[in-house]
Amino acid sequence: MIRILHTADLHLDSPLKSLALRDETMRDVVQTATRTAFTRIVDAAIAQDVCALLIAGDLFDGAARSAKTAAFLLGQLDRLGDAGVQVFYIKGNHDAENPLTGELTLPAHVHIFDGRGGKVQIGDTNVWVHGVSFSGKHAPESLLNKFSTPVPDAINIGMLHTSLAGAEGHDTYAPCSEAELRNFGYDYWALGHIHKRKVYSQSPWIVMPGIPQGRDIGEAGEGSATLVQIDGSTISASEIPTSAVIFREESIDVSETTDDDTMRALLRTSLNEIASNTSENAILRLTLTGNSARHWELLRDKHLWTETAKDIAAQTGRIWIDKLRFDLKAPVIAGNSTATDELARLMAEIQQEDNFAKELDTIVDQILSELPAQSRSDLLPDPSALRKLSAELSDTGAAQMIALMKGASD
Repeated sequence: MIRILHTADLHLDSPLKSLALRDETMRDVVQTATRTAFTRIVDAAIAQDVCALLIAGDLFDGAARSAKTAAFLLGQLDRLGDAGVQVFYIKGNHDAENPLTGELTLPAHVHIFDGRGGKVQIGDTNVWVHGVSFSGKHAPESLLNKFSTPVPDAINIGMLHTSLAGAEGHDTYAPCSEAELRNFGYDYWALGHIHKRKVYSQSPWIVMPGIPQGRDIGEAGEGSATLVQIDGSTISASEIPTSAVIFREESIDVSETTDDDTMRALLRTSLNEIASNTSENAILRLTLTGNSARHWELLRDKHLWTETAKDIAAQTGRIWIDKLRFDLKAPVIAGNSTATDELARLMAEIQQEDNFAKELDTIVDQILSELPAQSRSDLLPDPSALRKLSAELSDTGAAQMIALMKGASD
């Protein structure tokens, strides 16, 4: 039995985008999460007695230069070398941006494929690894023509950093189709670049391992590496969990709460259940839902409930609430319309008007233009994001105003 571990998109020391950095108990865990994930990959490689670790691009993150990152990486690679594990590495788009990629002299048991491509045999096994690195920050054309033909009567593994035919949220790099990979003659394609794990084919195997450590709520769920087992000509693949921190989206239906006591009890029960069902520290985006008779009171006191929920979550020792959202609807009470209800109806109508939406977009865009470029990029990742953000701000503001008026009148 030959075992190989396949990973990609480690983005070492990439900052996790979370307000948890403000919390003393979570800060260290969040700041070192990508390192912890890589350490777990090395731990798994040694524990599973693998003969090789495949890193299919984006080991580093952007242009950040850090001697601490270099020292950490070399220490982990030395652990692999001491255990007799060969390392095969191709450079992705983020690696090409990072100065450490060219400055570091990696240990002898680490093979870095260059932009011309090549193939290397794993020890004395009948397994050959083929790989092609990015030569620069961009690879707009397919790299398949740089791969060598399969070695006859052997297991052939191809390492490629690619967006395949395209993936939402990812730039197009080294494009190719699944059909091209299937027809190439290799037995396993070790891919990287797309941060969500997916097995595209099992004959041959075409595997995107996903990001080992999610960095924000857009990369929610458990990160992992892929353990490849080769028994003769039979190949199997399974997941090895790696995340130090898991981003999760959860919701709690508060429709049945009748007072503050039942509300706190529900939050405590629900958050304890979430904590018991998470394998690692979790950062939550929590949404309160339902048709509650206390709709306006909850919105009026949203800051109090946000702090209450955060405190209850912190008491579990496992979860931290990054953001609390209120998606509540007031029950319809026939024949009991008030002046505030009428104002709410008028505000809802105005929000649907095109001129209002355009004016709001302009105002929000002007405000955002004062932010640093990176902050603006985070808030507006695509052309549709401005409209979504404006609508969310409009809905939240209108609901908060009505809640305050309802609270005052009640």
